[in-house]
Amino acid sequence: MAAETNYTEDNIRSLDWKEHIRLRPGMYIGKLGNGNSFDDGIYILVKEVLDNCIDEFVMGHGKKIEVKIKDGIVSVRDFGRGIPLGKVIDCVSRINTGAKYDTKAFKKSVGLNGVGTKAVNALSSNFKVESVREGKMKRALFNQGELVEDNDLLDTEARNGTYVEFIPDETIFRNYSFRTEHIERLILNYCYLNTGLSIWFNGNRYYSENGLYDLLQEKMDGEPLYPIIHLKADDIEVAFTHGSSYGEEYYSFVNGQHTTQGGTHQGAFREAVAKTIRDFYGKNYEAVDIRSSIVAAISVKVIEPVFESQTKTKLGSQEIEPGGKSMRAFVGDFLKEHLDNFLHRNPTVAEELEKKIRRSEKERKELAGIRKLARDRAKKANLHNKKLRDCRLHFNDGKDPEREKETTLFITEGDSASGSITKSRDVNTQAVFSLKGKPLNTFGLTKRIVYENEEFNLIQAALNIEDGMDGLRYNKIVIATDADVDGMHIRLLLITFFLQFFPDVVKNDHLYVLQTPLFRVRNKKETIYCYSEEERREALKKLGKTAEITRFKGLGEISPDEFKHFIGEDIRIDPVVITKDNPIQDMLSFYMGKNTPDRQEFIIENLRVEKDLVEEIEAELEETTQA
Repeated sequence: MAAETNYTEDNIRSLDWKEHIRLRPGMYIGKLGNGNSFDDGIYILVKEVLDNCIDEFVMGHGKKIEVKIKDGIVSVRDFGRGIPLGKVIDCVSRINTGAKYDTKAFKKSVGLNGVGTKAVNALSSNFKVESVREGKMKRALFNQGELVEDNDLLDTEARNGTYVEFIPDETIFRNYSFRTEHIERLILNYCYLNTGLSIWFNGNRYYSENGLYDLLQEKMDGEPLYPIIHLKADDIEVAFTHGSSYGEEYYSFVNGQHTTQGGTHQGAFREAVAKTIRDFYGKNYEAVDIRSSIVAAISVKVIEPVFESQTKTKLGSQEIEPGGKSMRAFVGDFLKEHLDNFLHRNPTVAEELEKKIRRSEKERKELAGIRKLARDRAKKANLHNKKLRDCRLHFNDGKDPEREKETTLFITEGDSASGSITKSRDVNTQAVFSLKGKPLNTFGLTKRIVYENEEFNLIQAALNIEDGMDGLRYNKIVIATDADVDGMHIRLLLITFFLQFFPDVVKNDHLYVLQTPLFRVRNKKETIYCYSEEERREALKKLGKTAEITRFKGLGEISPDEFKHFIGEDIRIDPVVITKDNPIQDMLSFYMGKNTPDRQEFIIENLRVEKDLVEEIEAELEETTQA
């Protein structure tokens, strides 16, 4: 019989504001991460501070924001009105304190009501705030949310505004680093949504003249099939066109918040754009043919928006304001008027759009029979569980929204590697798909191959993305291959498959590459896993030259007991990133096109580095043995 646990007043305790945030950071900023992912906690901290600056701009105060990140120290300076000097400390350290409860002042605010900067303060080892108003400055310093310095008012000639400086607490954000591309993306989104605002990041100016039109210009891979359609009205802005890639690609925003998981506004747009286009042409085209290859952005402003999580990645509001018009009607009426008018005024665009719809319709009908056979094969394969070791939770199931963000599918090659991951994984959130040998090079092939090739058909079925991203079953797709030439080749073949047929998987930050340690360095007291030559040298300094060094050549050599360290809390994954300077077609041509001198040089250089590294280690070991 289990021992009885006493339950008395002594078991009840109240946490103060900072203790609660530090104990449950996920409730306030989502997952912690190490900075590799765009939605990792350190970027949420930056965003929360920036949101307050944006609110000032929206209210008509301050057209410039300065952001600096160096050596892990983040500083943000706006030139708005500044926090009222008598409330500076309360605004950054007292939960449920702020101006955003006054809907007259902040009718459509982007920040978290009374929480944002408090979370940043509590989760920072050092936090400084300065407010300047009419020649006076108030400054306060905190350590882990604890007030350590409260200065009297100072005279100053500085411009009005607020300055915040913080260092994320390394006891909470372990082994983190800021990635410039993620900060730039955050800043650019603010600029697209707030034309006329200048944000300076580490000395570089970011600015947008044309809002969501500029966003699509930046995001488009290759030339659009027709000029971008850009439409605006009170509280709504949309821009869209069609490209040459498969799938649907959306960038949606609510009150300046990037809703990476979409929501009711994005769903309303998808529905309304199909209906408006059907009505314009007077033909009952399938929605999938209308939206295939669409690249679109939508921004709405909502009074008292309801989100499905604290980090506001998915809008749940059914109405544009409490008791007001439904989201479907608001977006639908806007497109019915403005898009219909645009197509009537631009017959050349209307003609190109219909040609595109007909091409998609023709391809879909040609593939119909093959798709049915492929689905049947995938169902039979899943019944026998030959390829997929599934997990219990799935992305967007709605059962546990915060944990569903952790859902991961590892795609690996070989029985030993998949076996190690399967035995060491978290069965609630981590699934494993086992490849059989090297996959096909899909560069330049049509989507027909996705259904005819068993391996790719089963990956598509496992991810549930045949009909778009709405059904995606895992938030992260992680390619886990050996750190050798064959492993690199398999990795590139898989990346090619996603870029070719499911580019929205990559563009929406779902595709990653797993880093596994190259070395294990240990003595009798301690074991250190090293992911680079530099880490190996540091480990040897710490453990001594006589430490045992093991070099891992393949995932199958790593035991399940060890593997759990590499796919758990300290997992290291690199996102596959598409940028304007690194577009899809260029990536595909470089890695999987005809053999070019550039690619040969790239592969040779990588092989040389590995070869030199092995020789250097062997020489070091021999020298140590002789000594």
